[in-house]
Amino acid sequence: MASSLSHISEELAEIDGQISDIFRALSNGFQKLEKIKDANRQSRQLEDLTEKMRECKRLIKEFDREVKDLEGQNDSSTTKMLNEKKQSMIKELNHYVALKKQHTATLENNKRVDLFEGPSDGYGEENVLLASSMTNQELIGHGNQMMDETDQAIDRAKKVVQDTVAVGTETAAALKAQTEQMSRVVNELDSIHFSMKKASKLVKEIGRQVATDRCIMALLFLIVMGVVAIIIVKLVHPNNKDIRDIPGLAPPAQSRKLLWHP
Repeated sequence: MASSLSHISEELAEIDGQISDIFRALSNGFQKLEKIKDANRQSRQLEDLTEKMRECKRLIKEFDREVKDLEGQNDSSTTKMLNEKKQSMIKELNHYVALKKQHTATLENNKRVDLFEGPSDGYGEENVLLASSMTNQELIGHGNQMMDETDQAIDRAKKVVQDTVAVGTETAAALKAQTEQMSRVVNELDSIHFSMKKASKLVKEIGRQVATDRCIMALLFLIVMGVVAIIIVKLVHPNNKDIRDIPGLAPPAQSRKLLWHP
């Protein structure tokens, strides 16, 4: 496909080749991820794949800008083909994004642990022996004390949960703001990169025009110097027949000698 784009634009063909390389790397990376059993290695692999997807998204944006820049130069069929190519890239990238989300959810489920454990062995027997040696009043008092301690523990747990939810909400809001800011920065960097490429092309074109103008000026200078040299030679050797007269330039007037008769 890159070779078919080269006749339209070398930059489009180069961007298409880079995106194809990233798609191959993503395909191989997800196949490798399925074979990894260690959770830490899976996390590192997912981070690497996420970075590749970010680079692919940037290249697709650059491809879209180049297509829009060439709309006035291409016919309708070529423009349609380029837009279909862009949509195909976006669809394939979304496929890998969905795979990444699926593997991330699976990884988080594997890392999840049970926070509530049951009583240890022997704990029930100790409670039975303790209860058998206590009177009814003592059992009631001990039961009330345990209920109070349980209520206090529940209240502490509720407070911890509320604090955790508040911190999580603040963290989510901060992360959302930072993500939006990073997205704006990335878009601005993409625009700057694209503008720099356009400026580089314009400088090259100006350089070629300057070189052409210099060649024309040098040729004109040589012609003028040749004409001046011919004029000088004609003035120095007016009788030299080997030098042709320059059209529009009259030959020097012959000196006349006056005869005087006494």
